[in-house]
Amino acid sequence: MISLDVALGERAYPIHVGPGLLADTARWREAIRGRHVLVVSNETVAPLYLARVEAGLRGHVHASLVLPDGEAHKTLATCARVFDALAALGANRDATILALGGGVIGDLAGFAAACWMRGIDFVQMPTTLLAMVDSSVGGKTGVNLPAGKNLVGAFHQPRAVIADTSTLATLPEREYRAGLAEVVKYGAIGDAAFFAWLERHADALNARDDAALAEAIAASCRHKAGVVARDEHEQGERALLNFGHTFGHALETATGYGNLLHGEAVAIGMVLAARLSAERGHASHDDACRLARLLAAFGLPTAAPAADPERLLALMQLDKKNLGGRLRLILWHGIGAAAIVPDVDAAAIRGVLAAA
Repeated sequence: MISLDVALGERAYPIHVGPGLLADTARWREAIRGRHVLVVSNETVAPLYLARVEAGLRGHVHASLVLPDGEAHKTLATCARVFDALAALGANRDATILALGGGVIGDLAGFAAACWMRGIDFVQMPTTLLAMVDSSVGGKTGVNLPAGKNLVGAFHQPRAVIADTSTLATLPEREYRAGLAEVVKYGAIGDAAFFAWLERHADALNARDDAALAEAIAASCRHKAGVVARDEHEQGERALLNFGHTFGHALETATGYGNLLHGEAVAIGMVLAARLSAERGHASHDDACRLARLLAAFGLPTAAPAADPERLLALMQLDKKNLGGRLRLILWHGIGAAAIVPDVDAAAIRGVLAAA
């Protein structure tokens, strides 16, 4: 097992990564401070792991809520079901939500925890690679609207992140590969040596080699934890973690939530951001091609699906990083370096979208 800390003073919390952690009840029960516990999961994960978690809750007043699976259900209406379950449980301000699932469950359950009685504890129990290396760490919670992804949300840090890597054995191949997109992102924006390591170990990661996977998850979590500790509320450096996401979120919304997995959309978004960066002279075309090759080596898409460029541009203009109505993007300076670029010309973005 590998343990890291997200250093946020009194709100610091551990990230535990390793096999068999859901069964290690002593480790995650220490994050539960109150009597009431609600486990939130989905129809895919619950049959596999819910009973294991429930068995560790003896002595607590607890209940479980199993939601439909998929990004299309990450809505305010679904969040209301979590509130109803908390009310039925009689949950007070010392209650805890356990988020057992992928990024959708973590975002949704975390947002419900942020809202219930103005904030209760929650513990992230990610069961997908993408959630383990990205969405479970850092306290970003929220739901989608028809107008855009994650437009309603809150910063609400978990009490702990329990990443049981044994759960990845049951992860469908497409979802596993989607998680690798976020792993690539960490190398692309801040660690050229890690990017090169990923290039050398692509075959091992595709084969889900335990040692390679443990190294990739630990490196990703270590990078994310450091950024969150330095910039919890995304006032500066943390925005760099959104490399590819402005393009990607627009694609997810335009194509209908769930048609593109989040990691697939981010992979395409990173390629588009790198291409735009190269055209603006911030990065080399060779580096942009190198990024696309690595993503393709992991079986990820690098070309955008058919979508109206004007519709995509309009969606990008709703992005939370924009200020004063001006497009603000995370662009690239080549392998291992990225920057926040304000007031990006809409015509240049339109050209990249049209070419894609």
